[in-house]
Amino acid sequence: MIHLLRAAGASLVLDARGAGAPVLVHWGRDLGPLDQDDLRALADAVIPAVTPSSIDRPLRIGVVPTLADGWSGSPGLDAHPAPGPVRHVATTTEATDAAGSGVIDTVVAVGAHEVRFRFALSPQGVLEVVQRVRNVSTEPATLRAASVVLPVPDRAREVLDFAGRWAGERTPQRSMPGFGTWLRESRHGRGGHDAAMLNVVGTPGFGFGHGEVWATHVAWSGDTVSWFERSAMGASVIGAGERLEHLALAPGETYEAPTVVAVWSADGLDGLSARLHPWVRSWVTPRGPRPLTLNTWEAVYFDHSLERLAPLVDAARRVGMERLVLDDGWFTGRTDDRRALGDWDVDPRAWPDGLSPLIARVHDAGMQFGLWVEPEMVNADSDLARRHPEWLLTPADSVTWRFQQVLDLSHPDAWAYVFGKLDALLREYPIASLKWDHNRDLLVADSRAQVLALYRLLDALRAAHPDVEIESCASGGARIDLGILRRTDRFWTSDTNDPLERQRIQRWTGILIPPELLGSHVGDERAHTTGRTATMAFRLATALFLHAGIESDISRLADADLDALTAWTEVYRRHRALLHGGRVIRVDDVDDAVLQHGVIAPDAREALFSYALLGSTDAALPPPARMPGLEPETRYRVEVLDLGAAPRVLQDAPPPWLADGVVLRGAMLADGVLPMPLLAPGNAVILHARAV
Repeated sequence: MIHLLRAAGASLVLDARGAGAPVLVHWGRDLGPLDQDDLRALADAVIPAVTPSSIDRPLRIGVVPTLADGWSGSPGLDAHPAPGPVRHVATTTEATDAAGSGVIDTVVAVGAHEVRFRFALSPQGVLEVVQRVRNVSTEPATLRAASVVLPVPDRAREVLDFAGRWAGERTPQRSMPGFGTWLRESRHGRGGHDAAMLNVVGTPGFGFGHGEVWATHVAWSGDTVSWFERSAMGASVIGAGERLEHLALAPGETYEAPTVVAVWSADGLDGLSARLHPWVRSWVTPRGPRPLTLNTWEAVYFDHSLERLAPLVDAARRVGMERLVLDDGWFTGRTDDRRALGDWDVDPRAWPDGLSPLIARVHDAGMQFGLWVEPEMVNADSDLARRHPEWLLTPADSVTWRFQQVLDLSHPDAWAYVFGKLDALLREYPIASLKWDHNRDLLVADSRAQVLALYRLLDALRAAHPDVEIESCASGGARIDLGILRRTDRFWTSDTNDPLERQRIQRWTGILIPPELLGSHVGDERAHTTGRTATMAFRLATALFLHAGIESDISRLADADLDALTAWTEVYRRHRALLHGGRVIRVDDVDDAVLQHGVIAPDAREALFSYALLGSTDAALPPPARMPGLEPETRYRVEVLDLGAAPRVLQDAPPPWLADGVVLRGAMLADGVLPMPLLAPGNAVILHARAV
């Protein structure tokens, strides 16, 4: 039988006829409501010719491509004993709604292993592939790879993925590989600042609003592998999965691979987001509107006391913050970043009466209270490390990273210790959120046990304290994936609050993650990570579109700056539902100095667009603003949104329309007719469009 799934303009066709491996005939554009005659005609029509000096039958790439079946590319299943020819066992389809979305379950036998695949196409057109490999022999077996391999058409030639570094995550890199494999591996044990995040292949020149693209993401918080491969035999594939290191399987034992998320779009990268964001929102359940959050890190660092923090709490109340997070420095002996990680008791010197006086002051100011922790790590200079060196993931004399070692959470006693400490804190104090940090790579060959133990820990804490939100931070954005998002409520996008860096980082991270799940804060005028100065207006505009907050000692600001922050928090609250529930749009800018993006309400009656100038433009007049995605025939009133601080401009006179706004049809706004003020580099304006 040939199986069909359809949803939201996408479809998948699996040919499970015959005794060999089922073949993915099609994954991409919806082919319509095909019956079995149509499906047979399609599956038979796409069988390729047999080339000279090759296997003596057409090469068809099954769900488990192997050497025994003629596939000499990167294997989906790499195991010992070596896989032989694939034998089809069973395939079933189950519809989950009337529109055609659903699941296909298929089982194949490959040598000593039974491999089960579940292909699930969501109503949003997102494909989830789950693979389970069971050793069905009476002897031990070893897995070296168990990845998902998906065919893509020959027109998919260009690759986009991401590199990066600390405070510079998600740096896009594009390439046009020839024949062979473009491979990205993560060996950090946590994704890493340079994690590929998404492996996107598409028609050459694809952008945010145009081109056909196929993408994969491994929903896993450890080591991963992803690749694009183009064969001289004519086949092209993308592959993804967990990076394994000789995983042993006892007789009867099963390996469950991390879910691979795969997405197709005919509308470029924004088309990926148009599927991914509503799909993520369908299973992430934020506990109410995303609160404006003040984090104390760049405000006070390790200088903790009620006297030091009380003025900050008062200033936070004045400007309208809704949550205060006490960052690193609150626990016993923690005077700098070289000691005390693992000793999760409130420091009696900094907090002689515990955290209750601070929390009471925060609550009296009308805010929730959050707390920073780094439970997976330990300093050598800590009571925990001195008592239990056997709980370290690597030997005590191994190389440190940020002066810390990794606590082996797969050790039952270490796991129980961490759970007990966190559970006790959450029971003693009314803590609304935890900022869960992870400040180093694991530097081990196999991170699987550690990741699974982390997942168990997060699951146990959420079960015991279901009202506590958890923010995933990993020295900024070094662990942003959909595996940990199943257990958390927000990501700290990057450790840099420099808006110039943040504009780029947020643009690319937001392809995968909806904006309300990405934290972005207004930092000091001079950024702590880069030393670069930025206007208040630019900092406010940059933080507005995500889960916004402040990370600065605002108790020392002038009244004018506090008034600007107050106006900005009011704008955020007024537009929060739009910012966190709309459709994200990014403009393919013609000038690299200009960065434009926006969010459009589901009914397209309202939108906010940001126009940011990152550097000097190539002409005296910058490109006009473009606002794609609005209803073409609807008239919109467009005005500049006052965030509380005006951007710096370099002009003798502004464009006339700025004085009173303008009313234009959506088609005109999409075409780019609105001239922009002559912003100084490092400034932005926010445009508010409302249907009239």
